[in-house]
Amino acid sequence: MPLILIVEDDEDLMRNLTKFLASEGYQTASACGECDAKEALKNGNFDCVLLDLSLKDGNGFSVCSYIKEEMNIPVIFLTASSDESCTVAGFNLGADDYISKPFRPRELLARIKNAMRKYNKTETVYRCGNVVLDQTRGMASKNGQDLYLSALEYRLLLILMSNKEKLMSRDRIADELWSYSGEFVSDNTLNVYMKRLREKVEDDPQHPKIIITVRGLGYKAVDR
Repeated sequence: MPLILIVEDDEDLMRNLTKFLASEGYQTASACGECDAKEALKNGNFDCVLLDLSLKDGNGFSVCSYIKEEMNIPVIFLTASSDESCTVAGFNLGADDYISKPFRPRELLARIKNAMRKYNKTETVYRCGNVVLDQTRGMASKNGQDLYLSALEYRLLLILMSNKEKLMSRDRIADELWSYSGEFVSDNTLNVYMKRLREKVEDDPQHPKIIITVRGLGYKAVDR
């Protein structure tokens, strides 16, 4: 289970992030200041750091510099600042991503997964039955044959297979697709893409065995 360090002096935000990430299968540890953060980093084996710029003591830039000098893990800055110079300074120190408050939790989750993938700190190959999705190659196949998915079909399959055996609500799927494409995903659009995906993935799309509908709740990918 991935372990994420949250360095944030806003207790409400830290509490909400901890609860959200736990619901997504992540372990978390927290620190409110520079000293606490560096102490936690010395004693923990973290897979990613969410780092606020403004801390109770010190600042996020110092923590980022320490991380990049001492270890090989991704850093995502969380900040209320819209100052371009802060963004540039963060990237110059080696930050992997930058997200401004307030942010959508699903967008942050996508950024975490993307940052961890670059460091090979997350699973990159998913399997459900005879269907395989390989993120490294950006390819989905069935019985070894390329499924030739469109970008949104691929993203939809990735959302489901990376959460295998876990119920995914329609709202959550639409939200993640929206974060990816930058365009609102309506119920009708989701229905269309789900139908197209099943036609490529399932042996019998009318009686799916891999992408299952949980009536009134959503969908989940299963390995049967």
